[in-house]
Amino acid sequence: MKRMKTLAIGAALVAAAVGSIAPSWAQPVTEQFVALPSYRVGPYAAGGSGFYGGIIDYFNLVNLNGGVNGVKISWEECETEYNPSRGIECYERLKTKNGGATLVEPLSTGVAYGVLDRVAQDKIPMTTIGYGRSDAANGKVFPYIFPLITSYWNQAAGMIKYLGDKNGGMDKLKGKKIVHLYHDSAFGKEPLPVLEALAKQHGFELIKIAVAPPGSEQQSQWLQIRQANPDHVILWGWGVMNSVAIKTAQRNGFPREKMLGVWWAGSEEDTIPSGDAAKGYSAMTFNTPGNYPLMEEIHKKLYDAGKGNLSDRGRIGSVYHMRGVSAGLLWVEAMRTAQEKFGKGKPVTGEQMRWGLEHLNVDEARQKAVGALGMLPPVKTSCDDHEGSGAVKVQQWDGKKWNAITPNWIVGDKALTRKLLEESSAAYAADKKITPACAK
Repeated sequence: MKRMKTLAIGAALVAAAVGSIAPSWAQPVTEQFVALPSYRVGPYAAGGSGFYGGIIDYFNLVNLNGGVNGVKISWEECETEYNPSRGIECYERLKTKNGGATLVEPLSTGVAYGVLDRVAQDKIPMTTIGYGRSDAANGKVFPYIFPLITSYWNQAAGMIKYLGDKNGGMDKLKGKKIVHLYHDSAFGKEPLPVLEALAKQHGFELIKIAVAPPGSEQQSQWLQIRQANPDHVILWGWGVMNSVAIKTAQRNGFPREKMLGVWWAGSEEDTIPSGDAAKGYSAMTFNTPGNYPLMEEIHKKLYDAGKGNLSDRGRIGSVYHMRGVSAGLLWVEAMRTAQEKFGKGKPVTGEQMRWGLEHLNVDEARQKAVGALGMLPPVKTSCDDHEGSGAVKVQQWDGKKWNAITPNWIVGDKALTRKLLEESSAAYAADKKITPACAK
């Protein structure tokens, strides 16, 4: 009994001692954690690997240079294979890791739609850079969604503006035939409200032709195109669908100069496999091809040191890689902006990150400071505008590389896209019983 009493007293003393020192064991969160539900395998692997490789390269560069005011960035990838259900599973798996995710980017319209309501509940901002719901630019209805740089709707408006200019003016589009050859998914259908409205406004005929994913067979679609004999074909494709379309156009005698791709149909991975068939083909972009001090820094500090994320060094500065670097750049600027308000040198919460994303101002001066002047359009966000730009460029493949053929950024009919955005987001708010308001 005496021994048991002694053990009990000893245990109590140990427990008291542990209790007194426990707070010093609790490690404060010192890193900014970002969730990356990525895809590096499957039919869309080229896009995913380049994009996420660019993001991680930028994060590694920032960490190598000391972090964001001393705060290092951490991340974790989860393979989605571009599958919406797997993407949702990945989001759920990652969102509570490492103290909780403070940002997520799925690079998939299907996944983005799948977690749209969840991110608001979880207070984790989601960026949809160049894709997803275009009406999510209305921050009063979608406080946690950021279709940064430019949306599908503003891209579609920019496409028609470019085609109008190419034909000698918007009035010259009257009576023209424009085919919308699209990936039969939410992604492919997203620009239809804008294209249909512009067709009605300018008097051109819009011919909609769907391609079943992944798009490796398009003979029947190009037979329809041959019969229609359109003035232009908008290729709204993704993955293998793009090179198949380019090569099938050549076999059917359709000039690639009359084709204009969505920016997900405008990468080296689309044109190089197409061989000579791709020469003269044009596509939209929100990154200007070229050499930038930032990309040189990635070459020297990461890849020369064996720390780059991509195994193929030749992909550095490619379209998808540069797009990922741009995403990383915007996120880091949002972290800096949030720290300015909520405390320098400390990781920000998901709610604080949301504030930072809503108060971005990546102007030309800031771009120059990070070595990326002109690589992307200036981006300035607000509660009303979670997109921050809406500007696009057109690039053309010369057989070896992409060249910008519009020297200045193009902005389409933003009055129209804003009207559609307001109507669509209002309908969503009514359906979800959301009272539109700016988040604090």
